[in-house]
Amino acid sequence: PFQTLTAPAPFADERSCQCQAPHEKLTIAQARLGTPADRPVRVYADGIFDLFHSGHARALMQAKTLFPNSYLLVGVCSDDLTHKFKGFTVMNETERYEALRHCRYVDEVIRDAPWTLTPEFLEKHKIDFVAHDDIPYSSAGSDDVYKHIKEAGMFVPTQRTEGISTSDIITRIVRDYDVYARRNLQRGYTAKELNVSFINEKKYRFQNQVDKMKEKVKNVEEKSKEFVYKVEEKSHDLIQKWEEKSREFIGNFLELFGPDGAWKQMFQERSGRMLQAFSPRQSPNSSPTRGRSPSRSPSPPWVFNKASPPSSPKAASASLSSMSEGDEDEK
Repeated sequence: PFQTLTAPAPFADERSCQCQAPHEKLTIAQARLGTPADRPVRVYADGIFDLFHSGHARALMQAKTLFPNSYLLVGVCSDDLTHKFKGFTVMNETERYEALRHCRYVDEVIRDAPWTLTPEFLEKHKIDFVAHDDIPYSSAGSDDVYKHIKEAGMFVPTQRTEGISTSDIITRIVRDYDVYARRNLQRGYTAKELNVSFINEKKYRFQNQVDKMKEKVKNVEEKSKEFVYKVEEKSHDLIQKWEEKSREFIGNFLELFGPDGAWKQMFQERSGRMLQAFSPRQSPNSSPTRGRSPSRSPSPPWVFNKASPPSSPKAASASLSSMSEGDEDEK
């Protein structure tokens, strides 16, 4: 069983070929049917794989899934061959080997792979098919280094992933060089390690300081906005509470001091009591105008009581007649 998903892929020079059955020539049709059943179809893919990215991984995934039962060998060219035929790389050969070993689709890594595939190399590793994109790859004085593989019927094409490549990544780094240089200076790298001149170093450090100040100002502005927002929110709550309390206060005031309020009724009651205290009702005058004798003799019958007038005309005439009879008797 392959350990691709649980362990790094092994190097070809550290193990012997595990194919026990005789290596017979296969056609693409036979390989697509999953034959032979006693061994997997051995597929080979090669490249530089500098700055290993998703485009590389997708190409290897296609090579791995070309046939139902396949074993993927990946050849990685050394630094000497790459610098000679293609150019300088960002990652050295050891880093590129390790990147390929940890790809889940790779079953075996071949170090120091040849630039042009020879029949001896194909026979040594018992390779059935070679997988690569179908675009002619001109290099080493040849219009297409896979031309003889295609003529032998051993070439299986894969599709390139648009929008991602090693050249695109390097172009982004070159385009944003100042940003990355400033970032790495801030992280502790020296100007010598970054190959930055003294003047550019000072410029980058000054720009970093300016960015820090801008960040501080931005933070202060955000905090100020947050504080103002909180104050506005609290003031709105206070105004709302004041409006509610003011309505309640006005209602209570009108209940006390309004036209029909309790204060007016209480004032009227107290003012009535005060008037009654200062001017009480006149008591009846029961004493005659003349002074009474000390013996308090009864008053003569002809003296009328002012406080008690006759109740009727008949009573008045009766009293007058009695008075006249009394006068005659005295005479």
